[in-house]
Amino acid sequence: MKIVHTSDWHLGRAFHRVNMLGAQAEFIGHLVTTVREHAVDAVVVSGDVYDRAVPPLAAVELFDDALHRLADLGVPTVMISGNHDSARRLGVGAGLIGRAGIHLRTDPAACGTPVVLSDDHGDVAFYGLPYLEPALVKDEFGVKKAGHEAVLAAAMDRVRADLATRAPGTRSVVLAHAFVTGGEASDSERDITVGGVAAVPAGVFDGVDYVALGHLHGSQTITERVRYSGSPLPYSFSETDHRKSMWLVDLDAQGAVTAERVDCPVPRSLARIRGTLEELLADPRLVPQEDAWIEATLTDPVRPAEPMARLCERFPHTLSLVFDPERAPDDPDVSYARRLAGRSDQEIAEDFVAHVRGAGPDEREQAVLRDALDAVRADEAVREVAR
Repeated sequence: MKIVHTSDWHLGRAFHRVNMLGAQAEFIGHLVTTVREHAVDAVVVSGDVYDRAVPPLAAVELFDDALHRLADLGVPTVMISGNHDSARRLGVGAGLIGRAGIHLRTDPAACGTPVVLSDDHGDVAFYGLPYLEPALVKDEFGVKKAGHEAVLAAAMDRVRADLATRAPGTRSVVLAHAFVTGGEASDSERDITVGGVAAVPAGVFDGVDYVALGHLHGSQTITERVRYSGSPLPYSFSETDHRKSMWLVDLDAQGAVTAERVDCPVPRSLARIRGTLEELLADPRLVPQEDAWIEATLTDPVRPAEPMARLCERFPHTLSLVFDPERAPDDPDVSYARRLAGRSDQEIAEDFVAHVRGAGPDEREQAVLRDALDAVRADEAVREVAR
């Protein structure tokens, strides 16, 4: 069975101030063409179809167009909701849409109920595990402590239990939206940390033939059977070195996996440039970047006059301007943002306690801070779902 694995469309999202809807529409056309030209048997979309719970009308219209075009191909499609989606909204009409061959899996309680497709070698069971917010689904899965590994492990127990009831030789594919250990994150993914740990081990998914992951925006292979497709378009300058693509996966009669990447059309390359303003305006080595989307980091010790206007004369697609004067790390003028770069909310809170009290929090106080931060994240998730 030949499968296209994609995820993280983020319909409705802009790249800095650039509207990406046209590029997203071009990707949908590319997906349809790929499915047709490669005689694909199934499409899987592993979450974050939309960029937010209540997407703009133009994004909803594009999704509607995508559904119609995929249905017209007569190729079954399985989709799950991600942490950016409203599972309830995305799942509206799932029963009716399923009759057209578009299978929306947004209900955590249905993790163990697959979409079963067949080829010349028998059945392939597709299990959709939508994004599982631990605080919201721990009761559904009967776990005592809300955590990503616990709820995903419980969901996979249901998958393996159902798979055990099926005919010998039934192959299996799991769609999941999660941060798996070994994956490389970028700046454009929303933080899903709970209990201080966002990542789950790949071993949680043992027992199935292929795991189609979403959430991380870079295409990557965790194991030969566990892969991220990545987002089809860039959504942050941290993705400058990404090759945007989909996986074309072949599942043979015994469940062995072979996969190749199919590149996605990207409207413009990304580039990060760094130096003083005068250096950037004069450096001949930057000629190849003149038509790229640019993030420029200026290292001038004093902020120059009209830097964006002057940069745009040479780099007309400059979207982001960062000031990072080159100073010693212990210079008191080093920016607050620079001092906090790479530190977690927990670490920042603990540093604050140490600053005002003269000593950092003990283990009990660390636990209180951790619980408070988790409670805020859980409350934000509940509010997002309720919108």
